[in-house]
Amino acid sequence: MPLAEDGEIAQLSPKVSGTTTMAKPGVTKPRTPIAILSLKITLVGIKPPIWRRILVPDTMILGDLHVAIQVAMGWYNCHMHSFDIDGKGYGDVTADDEVANENTLNLRRVVKTGVTTFSYTYDFGDNWEHHITIEKPKAKLPGPPYPQCVTGKRACPPENSGGIWGYRESLEILADPAHPEYAERREWFEDDLTPEAFDLADVNLHLAAVFKNA
Repeated sequence: MPLAEDGEIAQLSPKVSGTTTMAKPGVTKPRTPIAILSLKITLVGIKPPIWRRILVPDTMILGDLHVAIQVAMGWYNCHMHSFDIDGKGYGDVTADDEVANENTLNLRRVVKTGVTTFSYTYDFGDNWEHHITIEKPKAKLPGPPYPQCVTGKRACPPENSGGIWGYRESLEILADPAHPEYAERREWFEDDLTPEAFDLADVNLHLAAVFKNA
């Protein structure tokens, strides 16, 4: 997933995850060590599955998780999004006044509530729903930087491809050069439809670029 020259991905700016609390004079307040969480992100409704496993600090706020998901999955942040955690919606309050502020909740607090799965929806038109599972990370983790993608399968659909049904239809048409809509669909997607492609090194290169100053 190349960084867009017009800055679409560059506009994905992580916020400051977590807050700093001033301790009373003469009192040393112990800090809770940062834990690394393993998240499996699966695009709902497509087979074979499209998924990523990423490692993130538990101090990461949902706003920054949105950024990490966009980069790891291969989206371009062209549309609105929201999280649904235990029945409550979180998102960008500057674009959607029906959600809670995604920059006020971090993953540590989510874990403390006992939640182990939640959802993330991108593009309310195409309605790409992602199922997110908070996994127990392996005992031996790769070193920083975080967030970091450790594995995954298949490319996410192109932007504006019509949701699950439109994407499936396009794959069927492009698999049949004799189809009357073949040339039109090929021109529409150009080289942007590569369903089996997944480049782990490229994903981590772009994660590092986006989060370098976070």
